[in-house]
Amino acid sequence: MRSLAVIALVLGFNVILSAAEHTKDSLETVKTNLDGKKAVLIDVREKEEWDSGHLAQATNVPLSRIQKGLTAEEWDKLVPKDAIVYLHCAAGARCLKASDLLPKTASELRPLKPGYRELLSAGFAKAEK
Repeated sequence: MRSLAVIALVLGFNVILSAAEHTKDSLETVKTNLDGKKAVLIDVREKEEWDSGHLAQATNVPLSRIQKGLTAEEWDKLVPKDAIVYLHCAAGARCLKASDLLPKTASELRPLKPGYRELLSAGFAKAEK
């Protein structure tokens, strides 16, 4: 990873490097954990995207808000202690960045590779307007 960053710097590429990885949990496991209240789902898409449609079980915490700095106290108000936190976005990249930026608390962060539309196709419920 470090050599990639050096190469990108030398060549002048602007790349986003992330230490986070997408969860290996199956979508069935994600659903089970959400339904059993063992996990929460955080949508890191921006408010305009959220307003155009979101998952029923999700809470919106936009990446732009996270980038401005979210304290551990603010995060703890959003997320129950010891909950698994699944992060999702439109295509899987922003949730990795969010995972790197969020306060490291007792919550276990698990970014999802499938994006919003893929989650809908997999049977996650869309919120009613």
